[in-house]
Amino acid sequence: MRLMQEEVIGYESDEEREMESSSSCGSIGELGFQENSMKVVVVGYALTSKKIKSFLQPKLEGLARNKGIFFVAIDQTRPLSDQGPFDIVLHKMSGKEWQQILEDYRLTHPEVTVLDPPGAIQNLYNRQSMLQDVADLDFSDAYGTVGVPKQLVIEKDPSSIPDAVKKAGLSLPLVAKPLVAKSHELSLAYDEYSLQKLDPPLVLQEFVNHGGVLFKVYIVGDAIKVVRRFSLPDVSKRELSRSVGVFRFPRVSSAAQSADDADLDPCIAELPPRALLERLARELRRRLGLHLFNLDMIREHGTRDRFYVIDINYFPGYGKMPEYEHIFTDFLLNLAKSKYKKRSANLP
Repeated sequence: MRLMQEEVIGYESDEEREMESSSSCGSIGELGFQENSMKVVVVGYALTSKKIKSFLQPKLEGLARNKGIFFVAIDQTRPLSDQGPFDIVLHKMSGKEWQQILEDYRLTHPEVTVLDPPGAIQNLYNRQSMLQDVADLDFSDAYGTVGVPKQLVIEKDPSSIPDAVKKAGLSLPLVAKPLVAKSHELSLAYDEYSLQKLDPPLVLQEFVNHGGVLFKVYIVGDAIKVVRRFSLPDVSKRELSRSVGVFRFPRVSSAAQSADDADLDPCIAELPPRALLERLARELRRRLGLHLFNLDMIREHGTRDRFYVIDINYFPGYGKMPEYEHIFTDFLLNLAKSKYKKRSANLP
């Protein structure tokens, strides 16, 4: 089974830089901002070193400076309330202690926008709850339908999986994913016997043939950007009848081979309708309570308008999103302006 690597539609992706971000704690004056000539937006960030490298790239930081956005690293060894002042707190850290610190900070500093609420983010770390809002939405309009594949949660006892799959009415092959969505590993199980080789806790999802193409829908506030990635190839009935076992994939996108010269059927390569994505994103922003996430979306092969969301990720790899520097800095500015207007309106 051949996997293929990411292809961005209509743009060339920037090379990922391996250097650390040069942002550091310090005063506005030290970083060359003149408060009297520019409204400064101070963004405190708490990110892993990996996320800093991929997200806070020099091009983003340079553009942010030109727009008056000041990134400040949050020192997690000091009380958060002693730092700042911040207009926005940007974070992607795990741990109950950090979540509680942020929740307390939100209560004591309502004037600061925290991206995003820890409780809302937590729902995306569990694949049992992750897609529930999409399922509940039962989305359908003139441009198509959006649902989720039939799925089943297995918490323990792999020997019970075949019977549970039969009872739930799931059809093979099945995609198996860790229940905790901090791992991108997945497996494809072709036959009933092999289901017992899987390692719970996990989610089993019916595999939907989708022409081997996945749409990565990046959402940053009101902005939407879509890239196309090659995915697992379709499984024919003939292949299913002849295949046995469990095929494991550590991470589809990074294990992929180049497909720069691929000649794709236009029906497979066509992006989902813009109007459909805008309405879907708007509904999910409201239901999820999040500003920063992406959808992994597929079109059922042989259809034009039947789509499925198979994963949702919080604060994904925006460094791979075309024009992410402009989109993200505009988003931060608009967020700060909106907050400022609300504060001004409440003044006597």
